[in-house]
Amino acid sequence: MQHTANGAPEADRLGIISFHLGEQVFCVNIMSVREIRGWAPSTMLPHSPPHVLGVINLRGSVIPVIDMAVRLGLPAISPTNRSAIIVTHISGKLVGLLVENVSDMITVNAADLQAAPNLASAAQSSLTAAIIPVGDQMICHLDLDALFPPQADLAA
Repeated sequence: MQHTANGAPEADRLGIISFHLGEQVFCVNIMSVREIRGWAPSTMLPHSPPHVLGVINLRGSVIPVIDMAVRLGLPAISPTNRSAIIVTHISGKLVGLLVENVSDMITVNAADLQAAPNLASAAQSSLTAAIIPVGDQMICHLDLDALFPPQADLAA
């Protein structure tokens, strides 16, 4: 078993990438992330769901780009030069997640993950894997598989 510098077993640690959507901070498991790219316009597809911005060409592969704010029920992102596309593996597919900006790549103790309060419908609350208090922030750890189940139409 590998240990981190502070002596905690590696299995008790979780690598995350945090990002902003409006005033809120969210994160995903770093093991789901393939790469982080700067914002690039996508090609819109007719009749795609509102959260699907379109598709981009990633080294010969056409992948859908999702506006994470819209997918989470927030106002749509107006991309800037600080915006990023987080390319992730979700349900065996590559999917680009448009975020306002990537904040940090950090490692947290698995023991710090707290269950999200059950205030929403089962479908909505399943999107949040956990809440992670970091300093004076509360980071919402998203469950990408719940956000985009295999049968979801990602327009790709």
